Amino acid sequence: MSSDALFFYHPDCSGYRFGEEHPFNPLRLALTIDLLKAAGALTEEQIALPAHDPDNGLLTTVHRADYVNAVKSLSGANPGPEPDRLAKQYGLNTEDTPFFPGMHHAAAAIVSGSVAAADAVMSGRVQHAYHLAGGLHHAFPERASGFCVYNDAAVAINHIRRTYGAKVLYIDTDVHHGDGVQWVFYDDPDVCTYSIHETGKFLFPGTGFVHEKGIDNGFGACFNMPLEPYTEDDSWLESFTITLNKVVAAFKPDVIISQHGCDAHAYDPLSHIHCSMRIYAEIPAIIHKLAHDYTNGRWIALGGGGYDIYRVVPRAWSLVWLTMTEHPLAEAAVSGTTQRLPEGWLSKWASSSPVPLPPHWLDDPLLIEPMPRRAEIEQMNRKTQAIVIQDL
Repeated sequence: MSSDALFFYHPDCSGYRFGEEHPFNPLRLALTIDLLKAAGALTEEQIALPAHDPDNGLLTTVHRADYVNAVKSLSGANPGPEPDRLAKQYGLNTEDTPFFPGMHHAAAAIVSGSVAAADAVMSGRVQHAYHLAGGLHHAFPERASGFCVYNDAAVAINHIRRTYGAKVLYIDTDVHHGDGVQWVFYDDPDVCTYSIHETGKFLFPGTGFVHEKGIDNGFGACFNMPLEPYTEDDSWLESFTITLNKVVAAFKPDVIISQHGCDAHAYDPLSHIHCSMRIYAEIPAIIHKLAHDYTNGRWIALGGGGYDIYRVVPRAWSLVWLTMTEHPLAEAAVSGTTQRLPEGWLSKWASSSPVPLPPHWLDDPLLIEPMPRRAEIEQMNRKTQAIVIQDL
């Protein structure tokens, strides 16, 4: 196993919670960390504590100062005069992203973790860094959106550009289009954004089409691979590998930042893509190889979406770290070998889970029903692939 990786985590990130019934539940972090420890794959020496709270100077490299001030104002137990008016103005009054006490504190802690992970890699301290709580890719400079208050990925990318002058490739595998990051860097030729997601014809945020290619000097540094609903493993992986390999070879990045939303799984309640855990073993393996082929190993990974928090998220997010550290469990998963999850973890969380926990790292294929229109879906995705890479 390789030790050239750091796992960033700050306990304050667990305060990023919109309410008991909201699908974005920070319990995902605890479940994943506990699974890695139970598997003997994460030690205290590998966990780094980032600096707690970035100052406004860091946040405002992406977010408007008035927005940051509004988030702070709405974060108190008694949020200022006319909180509803302020919340509506800045996108913090929606069912998806309602303001809550401690919001700025928790969201800023997430930003600091992603920036610390970026610094660890860009300074040469380690080749790889993982910040599980990061990946809040929907936030805009002037407003919150889609469960995201501050866009930690965009702040980390901006920090890399300003501090290290490196060309950044951002890879987003969340089932929802990485819109916030894309628009922040839409005119920047030195930040290439690549997002593979369910088509915006049917899913939030309704963007991420192939014609979104960037503007001005940034034209040609933005790529989207929208997938048809009910896409399965083979077509997902084919679309990803064919288009991403072309993008990386053309852009030639200095560093990769990847967002690992794991809501394209068939069990996820908020999307229509129909994949299994197989893609979540393959995704980090593909990115890991690309990092070593193109960026001297410089790779920063972030978390993201994922709303089946017991059956899917812990396994998928653990596989990113297992891949980074070249753990035998990751190699076994990529090869399709079925390994059992740690018995201690299964027994600890079985009573909390509303559904039976899967006993293995990979899914039993018999439990994921095949799609009847598989051939048609694959053909439609191939047509999109051709458009994505036609100019490369």
